[in-house]
Amino acid sequence: MTSNVTEPILPTYETEESQSSKLIKKSRESPFVPIGIAGFLGVVAYGLYRLKHRGDTKMSVHLIHMRVGAQGFVVGAMTCGVLYSMYREYLAKPKP
Repeated sequence: MTSNVTEPILPTYETEESQSSKLIKKSRESPFVPIGIAGFLGVVAYGLYRLKHRGDTKMSVHLIHMRVGAQGFVVGAMTCGVLYSMYREYLAKPKP
């Protein structure tokens, strides 16, 4: 009752697609996600740069402004992404 076919012990995964090609493919499907991430990082970097030159502003107020700016950029990018996907789905789709 032994079979000559040996099955691999560990599962085999697709090695044809690299991580960078998967990232590029996902970015093309939803382009506002990387824009939102880049905007978030930009706002945080600008906030950290301005941290040295905040003047009389309290640290907590500066951090709250930085957080609101970063969240606003991400929410704006998500909203644009949803509107873009709705446009592609309903308006740009060719009618049969």
